[in-house]
Amino acid sequence: MKRAVAGLLAAIALAARAEPVAFGLFGDTPYNDWERRQLPQMMAEMAAENLAFAVHDGDIKSGGSPCSDTVYVDIRGVFDAAAHPLIFVPGDNDWTDCHRRSNGSRDPLERLATLRETFFAGDESLGRRRLRLERQSADPAFAAYRENVRWQAGGVLFVGLNVPGSNNNWSGTTRDRGPSAEFVERSRATRAWLAAAFAHARERGLAGILLVIQGNPDLEGARDRDGKPNGYREFVDQLREATLAFPGQVVLVHGDTHYFRIDRPLRDRRGETIPNFTRVETYGSPTLGWVKGSADAADPRVFRFEARPYLPQ
Repeated sequence: MKRAVAGLLAAIALAARAEPVAFGLFGDTPYNDWERRQLPQMMAEMAAENLAFAVHDGDIKSGGSPCSDTVYVDIRGVFDAAAHPLIFVPGDNDWTDCHRRSNGSRDPLERLATLRETFFAGDESLGRRRLRLERQSADPAFAAYRENVRWQAGGVLFVGLNVPGSNNNWSGTTRDRGPSAEFVERSRATRAWLAAAFAHARERGLAGILLVIQGNPDLEGARDRDGKPNGYREFVDQLREATLAFPGQVVLVHGDTHYFRIDRPLRDRRGETIPNFTRVETYGSPTLGWVKGSADAADPRVFRFEARPYLPQ
């Protein structure tokens, strides 16, 4: 009992000390030359709202365009020009789908390695102002997974995970012969990083967790489809159980299906809505826009979100 009371008092003290923060969420852009030209202006609008940081939740190119070093370097330059710290979470267009002929028939694993070198080399965010990040690669058991990150702000924990579209790369380039070795190994890293995030938040008495992935994980069911295993089922099952056991608020941010929404689709085993869970899906091409979020450990809701559709000048 004494330990529980001490933990509660520590959490209250932490909430009192933590300053509220505002942040931006966007993704699935740019998909074409016009969107590429608009991107700096949209990011300037974000900067005008005094954000602590922004997160791009994947797909810095379309699914039918080349996976070239030139594209990666160009977008890295755009992100580095951001006035605020910027964190990037990779999507399927950025690596898993690069084997397509329209993408240049590139090796997805080689492209992922190049993404890691281009966007995730240091222990800080991108942007003109930098934010210190904790990377999963600090653990020798998961040394490859530099893109899996976390940081703390506003009395909550923010987490980025490489869980992309195209069924989480379940079959890789083997079509229906999977699961691919890449999927198996990355899923092991995902499980570990997700479990560590919830443990970290509980131990420190944080008021909430916000997770960012790229792929839409089918929170409404995560069912197998047409006899093909669903590559997100394990992730969703773990997320459900961790959320049910967590005393604070949990948010999952994703892109992939280009349908802006804020809802509560995750249900428990009895089919009832899990009240401390919220999903935010960001805007996506051809609709441009971003989501302004806030985190305040002293707010009973902890997280709040506002749509920011982009209107070209």
